[in-house]
Amino acid sequence: MLITYIHHSCFSIETEESIFLFDYYKGNIPNFTKEKPLFVFSSHFHQDHFSPVIFELSEKYPDVTYILSKDIRLKELNRDQYNIITIGKNESITMKESLKVDTLRSTDEGVAFLISEKGKTLYHAGDLNWWVWKDDTASEYNNMTKNFKDEINKISGKEIDLAFLPLDPRQEELYSLGFDYFMQNTRTSVAFPMHFWLDYSIIEKFKNSEEASKYSNKIIDISFEGQTFQID
Repeated sequence: MLITYIHHSCFSIETEESIFLFDYYKGNIPNFTKEKPLFVFSSHFHQDHFSPVIFELSEKYPDVTYILSKDIRLKELNRDQYNIITIGKNESITMKESLKVDTLRSTDEGVAFLISEKGKTLYHAGDLNWWVWKDDTASEYNNMTKNFKDEINKISGKEIDLAFLPLDPRQEELYSLGFDYFMQNTRTSVAFPMHFWLDYSIIEKFKNSEEASKYSNKIIDISFEGQTFQID
């Protein structure tokens, strides 16, 4: 699989059969082959995860399918022009014989995606994360903790080939809670940090932490936008 880090939480993944593009809103999209179907995922409506500019891809590529969280509103778009599928929390759709999409409920807005294709499983968190902050009340902390763990526990022990997980420096010393819980409770082979607001140093900080010592070799170092990675 060829993975490209585009910007923020946006990655593209090219497999033998398909191309997947997640949560694009800006950045340089690679020139994909036109011989494979392109599946464009948007996890929720926040402006750092979705932009209507994604529909311009249909002008360039002959086979584009948009998989959008149901919270995304397309008031001025002529939907008949595009192949759009909307999906809600805890839903499952089969795109073709070899491609299945499941969702989890985000702890913010929208959904997280779990995609299975020919024996490979990809996970993109969107904004499903353990969003706790220093100023949270005990009630806020407990509610968020329960909601996050309830979702991840639905896939506890699952084998995941590629995971794209928030590692947000705005949470200060609590930045790694969600990433760590996910890695401790799934059987993930390769994990890409995202949502780090171009603060690449947070990746090295986490990889060198005692917390991540059991799986630091599974965390991918990202250094710049447009960086590519070949993953078996």
